[in-house]
Amino acid sequence: MKALLTSLLTATLLVMSQLVSAESFVAGKDYQEVPYAVPTRDENKIEVIELFWYGCGHCFKFEPMVHAWSKTVADDVDFYQQPGDFGGWATETQLHYAMEALGVLEKGRDMVFNEYHVVRSKLRSDEKRIAFFKLLGVSEEDYTKAWNSFSVQSKVNMAQSRTRSYRVTGVPAMVVNGKYRVDTRSAGSFERMLKVVDFLIEKERAAK
Repeated sequence: MKALLTSLLTATLLVMSQLVSAESFVAGKDYQEVPYAVPTRDENKIEVIELFWYGCGHCFKFEPMVHAWSKTVADDVDFYQQPGDFGGWATETQLHYAMEALGVLEKGRDMVFNEYHVVRSKLRSDEKRIAFFKLLGVSEEDYTKAWNSFSVQSKVNMAQSRTRSYRVTGVPAMVVNGKYRVDTRSAGSFERMLKVVDFLIEKERAAK
């Protein structure tokens, strides 16, 4: 009986601790509410998007952290990474979706970050991009088709539209279920960003 009571007390204290921690994250301070909720791609899951730019040094530093975090999310969370494009980063956004269209995004993503922040070479000419895609096993012909395709350009336009809808002012930023935006300006650090996102996931899970 004593063991049962101890177990119940421990569980109660854990729940209380989680509630206290959750209450420390405040809308308008630790995260921002998106004025008009943006539709998600799967209404049966809790969507979490990381908005980034390949040319962003902070995004480069955040990449291994968010990658490790993504491995811990539950099956009811739909996590993906979308270029945050304010209109001036269309080349990198197009590069992202061209890699996706060609099936080399998983491998190519890290290589693009490396090109920009280690090699210090921007992939802003066809010549450089053709050479880059050849490293990924993609021919010049296939690269050209994907780069100029309607589907890739449509995704670039959509990324720019969604970035505006989320009211993003900088990257990296994370958006939960099209309703809440989290960045380092509000959360204070990369580590705290992910904690706030976890809190918002739980908030949305409880709402369901």
